[in-house]
Amino acid sequence: MRAGRPVPAPGAARRRGPADRAGRSLSGAHRALLAGGFLVNLGTFAVYPYLAVLLRDRLGAGMAEVGLVLGAATLVQFAGAPFTAAFAERAGLKRSLTLATGLYCAGAVTYLYGAGRPALTVLGLFLSCGAGALYSPAFRGYLVHAAPPGRRPRLLSAGNAAGNLGIALGPVAGALFLAEPGRLFALTTVLYALLAAGHLLLRPEPRDGDAPPVEPFRRVLHGLAGLPFAVTVLTHYLYLQFYQYLAVYAEGRLATAVFGAVMMGYALGLAVLQPLLAGRIGPLRYPVALAIGFSCTGAGMAAFATGHPAGIGAGALALSAGTAVLFLKNDLEALAHSRRSATVTFGQQRLAVGLGSLLSGLIGGRLYGLLEEAGALPGFWLLVAAQCVLLPPLLLLAARRLPGARRG
Repeated sequence: MRAGRPVPAPGAARRRGPADRAGRSLSGAHRALLAGGFLVNLGTFAVYPYLAVLLRDRLGAGMAEVGLVLGAATLVQFAGAPFTAAFAERAGLKRSLTLATGLYCAGAVTYLYGAGRPALTVLGLFLSCGAGALYSPAFRGYLVHAAPPGRRPRLLSAGNAAGNLGIALGPVAGALFLAEPGRLFALTTVLYALLAAGHLLLRPEPRDGDAPPVEPFRRVLHGLAGLPFAVTVLTHYLYLQFYQYLAVYAEGRLATAVFGAVMMGYALGLAVLQPLLAGRIGPLRYPVALAIGFSCTGAGMAAFATGHPAGIGAGALALSAGTAVLFLKNDLEALAHSRRSATVTFGQQRLAVGLGSLLSGLIGGRLYGLLEEAGALPGFWLLVAAQCVLLPPLLLLAARRLPGARRG
């Protein structure tokens, strides 16, 4: 999007329909990038859900060793995001997107030729995680580069929707080739090669005269928006209990096909709801958005405690609504209060996601294990729901007591 394009008057915006407003917010480069974001996640999540099985078979190792490898790769992806974002700030967003898709392609090739070579399989995993660490902040940075604040909610929600659609459909595509991983990796190699070539055709991002100065790499966390960062950690700590533990909880309660439909329904719900709500989420005060988002998330977690298919399905829909608000508003608030470029800000937010994921694994896993031993697993979801109610107000209260804290 070119800098300096006039923002429509509020009255004119109200007279247009949602589809018209969304269309006017997206340039041709934006639409091409959204297609790229969808296809990148389609290829990634065609492989990601089955990595544990792939690593176990190729490494000949137990699940403890497999978990260690996956955990280390995930840490590289999230903890490295501030550094890869700072790199993208220097190298340019178009170049970084092209390089990231090239790394995805190299990872797919390494998976393809890694059968019987455990070291190549592990290398392919780390190449893919490194590609994700670079692609994600550069993708979001390109979407909002030089865009006025009023357009950011729709641009970000469109980017998130494209990515979530890929997340929803990727596991289905991967399941078609689960018995023939060689064919899956051959297809993803071709996909990423085409994406790398496609990203070469993107317009270079326009120069932004108002961009903050580039900081040295050692200051990648300088200018951090503290409250949105902390809320993002909390959001993903709570939300990932759903992703990490619902599959185990659903065993014996839901048929595999029903559980798959629930997970796909969550991702599709998020992909649909966030763009529809973007115009309302943007103007909300931060505490109000948190109250709405965490209330819906808590209601969804409580519904899982029923253990019934209808309750779990309803819980996934409530979680779609809650995370649609939280994911978008956290990023918008970070952009509003960060003193860094949008790309670096998104890298910092990715680090917050990683920290939340780590806490979810450490705390949530321990709690789940204790309640499983006690034969009180529904109580796990009720405790998570209680945390959705209690922890956000405590975090806001702590932020207000800190000197110079930024309020939403």
